[in-house]
Amino acid sequence: MSVHVAQQNVDMGLKKFNLHAQMEHIQSKYTGCGGPDTTKWEWMTTVHRDSHASHASRFNRCALFSVIENESIARVRYNQIQAMIQPCGKPPERRM
Repeated sequence: MSVHVAQQNVDMGLKKFNLHAQMEHIQSKYTGCGGPDTTKWEWMTTVHRDSHASHASRFNRCALFSVIENESIARVRYNQIQAMIQPCGKPPERRM
């Protein structure tokens, strides 16, 4: 009985290590995933920039937004690119 419990503990330890290793790999491969030291503002800025870049790079999506906003496609694309500069406003002051 105790061998079975010990085996479960080893399996849980390996699963936890494997999950941690996978998260480290993902965070090193994709910088937008963030990490333990990523602030909320940095993460939100990354997500918003990715969204604006995705919208600006797809013609059909820009065409849809241009109809909705009653603007030209070029103006919609320009607005999306401009929104990437500071999508969440100025960064908050860092506390020491």
